[in-house]
Amino acid sequence: MDEVPVISIDGPSGSGKGTIATRLARVLGFNYLDSGAIYRTLGIALHKENIGFENITQISEIYSKSVILFDPDEPGKVILNGEDVSVSIRSELGSDSASKLGQIPEIRKILLKGQREYRVKPGLVADGRDMGTVVFPSANLKIFLTASIEERAKRRHKQLISKGIGAMLPDLLRDLGERDKRDTERSISPLKPANDAVILDSTNLDIDEVVDKILQRFQSCA
Repeated sequence: MDEVPVISIDGPSGSGKGTIATRLARVLGFNYLDSGAIYRTLGIALHKENIGFENITQISEIYSKSVILFDPDEPGKVILNGEDVSVSIRSELGSDSASKLGQIPEIRKILLKGQREYRVKPGLVADGRDMGTVVFPSANLKIFLTASIEERAKRRHKQLISKGIGAMLPDLLRDLGERDKRDTERSISPLKPANDAVILDSTNLDIDEVVDKILQRFQSCA
């Protein structure tokens, strides 16, 4: 399995991981994994079933029965058991659920095996918060993508408004700060660059510039 090439892209919320990862997957013809969407989708599914995050057994059953699909040709589109949940998982409920689920060690263990199963030929671009440190430690190229919190809030605001979801910039700034704190300080798989990751600040870069930089790095290590 390790001969299947992987590019891992980690970073905080709003850094542009999903946009960059889907673009890379399309350019390279690779498969795509949005690990955050898995947590978001699971969170929404649990909310619908009124299942608390402390009920590990039921959570495991829900996840084992779920089929979650991504398509790099349609960025942001997520299909859960045949239903398009793309909009609902991008709500603040989906975002908050993902962050809270990510703090539960048992949940991370349950989802770990499923995430690794996305590593199939011809290759994989995986984005998340611990792709390079935990899920794919042998990834061919590890990117830690970041940006200022102000820029990330602006991007998140634009994304939500474009999807018809109401949002206030000050609220997003506060929520991002709280999520950054949770993600970096959690005891299991905290958000941090892998020791061999390339740290890329996208604050003043457009999408094409970021993609080009990563492609150059990947080609040099291929």
